[in-house]
Amino acid sequence: MAKITKLQKQFAEKVDSEKLYAFADAVKLLKDLPNTKFDESVEVVFNLGVNPKHADQMVRSSVVLPHGTGKTVRVAVIAKGEAADAAKKAGADVVGAEDLVEKIIGGFMDFDRIVATPDCMQVLSKAARILGPKGLMPNPKLGTVTPNAAEAVEKAKAGQVDFRAEKNGIVHTVAGKKSFDLKKIEENIAALVKAVKDVKPTGIKGIYMQRMTISTTMGPGIKVDIASL
Repeated sequence: MAKITKLQKQFAEKVDSEKLYAFADAVKLLKDLPNTKFDESVEVVFNLGVNPKHADQMVRSSVVLPHGTGKTVRVAVIAKGEAADAAKKAGADVVGAEDLVEKIIGGFMDFDRIVATPDCMQVLSKAARILGPKGLMPNPKLGTVTPNAAEAVEKAKAGQVDFRAEKNGIVHTVAGKKSFDLKKIEENIAALVKAVKDVKPTGIKGIYMQRMTISTTMGPGIKVDIASL
């Protein structure tokens, strides 16, 4: 039997795993949990009433969090000419076309997000087998395939997060850092909730957003009463 740590005992004393907490109370409770040795991420999990196996029930999009993620994002851009120059001015960490694609194929992965202009997607497709499994392949639905690479870079640097419904309709993403103040965490999560609601498939019957849980990286799940949002 696994030994329960002192920190786990403290978490268990504070959080009722069966209770539905009002949104504001849930965020306050999350902030009041014992701190760990690092600044934990705030994580949000939605259980949606969708079946991702059906194309018309896919939930996938992105949102720029009002207060960012608290993480420095390294952005690579596959573009040429003016689009490449604009991306550099917008703060892209590395910009290139065929040369950058060859570097990626050779093992270069010094970036967290990759943006490409439509005219360069054929070139980038050579690296799809590398980028795809890592979830890094640009996608028009996420705004990472766009003629305006500079804008995409600015959004990524400002705290854009991607989300998608995985198996069993679960969406799991981040909404900032525990060190953020209460209002910033609330506003980030509220923006995420709105973004998930905005991409509700039109053919869904019944309850779309069934359950919502927030937590820190190391902390327990705190169930949120969706009616309180």
